[in-house]
Amino acid sequence: MTISRAQQIDLSVTPYYHCVNRCVRRAFLCGKDKQSGQSYEHRRGWIAEKIQSLSGLFSIDVAAFAVMSNHYHIVLRVDQEQAENWDDKEVASRWQQMFKMPIIVSRWLRGESMTNPELTVVSGVINEWRMRLYDISWYMRILNEHIARQANKEDEVTGRFWEGRFKSQALLDEQAVIACMAYVDLNPVRAGMAKTPETSDYTSIQIRMQAVFDNDNNKQVEALLPFEDESGKASKTRHKAIPFNRNEYFSLVDWSGRAILEHKRGSIPSDTPAILYRLGIDERDWIRHVQTFEHQFPTVAGCISNLKNLALKTNRRWIKGVCQGFSPQLG
Repeated sequence: MTISRAQQIDLSVTPYYHCVNRCVRRAFLCGKDKQSGQSYEHRRGWIAEKIQSLSGLFSIDVAAFAVMSNHYHIVLRVDQEQAENWDDKEVASRWQQMFKMPIIVSRWLRGESMTNPELTVVSGVINEWRMRLYDISWYMRILNEHIARQANKEDEVTGRFWEGRFKSQALLDEQAVIACMAYVDLNPVRAGMAKTPETSDYTSIQIRMQAVFDNDNNKQVEALLPFEDESGKASKTRHKAIPFNRNEYFSLVDWSGRAILEHKRGSIPSDTPAILYRLGIDERDWIRHVQTFEHQFPTVAGCISNLKNLALKTNRRWIKGVCQGFSPQLG
């Protein structure tokens, strides 16, 4: 049975969510169509660019993303507090960069004299926009509609480009967040599209690593949610950060990528990153998680205790994936 979006996305439970959207047509979203020989590789750039541009408009930060041949993954962190602290003109300015302004709001922005009923209407419209600017469904809608229009225009067709609903997973704790980020960043490696994280085109890990190699904290990286040790370099409008050290995460993803490839022959590298021990995650469980994260946790991911607590809170007898949950965090 389909689970309602309200049950899947609840900001009182967690601000972190993993979203996936797939192309509905036979033609590739990206890559090369083997039957026609036509390349759609440039569309991966469309998606990566749009993801990063929306991060400057919404109060939703991107922790990780990967654009594949017929789908994309994105890990988002919603900052409701930031949106609620924006003044009305900030909200209107952001919305104006995506949509045409209603006449009544344009008049208000120009400072024209307005009656109290008119000001009440303006206030209601802006409050609606404010809520949309931290709404994942609106974020995904704008992202998907933009890409669908471009692709349909290029293909000279009309009709649905994406599946009807994007899939979302709530990430309840640090173990789930870091495992999902690694799962997303390693998608091209698992699919055989790249041999290493730094050669995985159109992924957040490539952007982050390239910035370190080039010693350049460029705009692409600024569009991504910073790690804890980078928070001082982040934009002043972004006071939240991923609760991990950046270089530790790089080492973890690199180790995981090698382990995934070697695991087919039954071996795991011996130099296990210390971060796994601090989070209380067994190395073999970790490899299993970053290989099959979506399948293990269809709608919610986290440690066993958090999954059980959520089931109680939402009056559910069971949450699928609880048997696969992370072990309780070590003290």
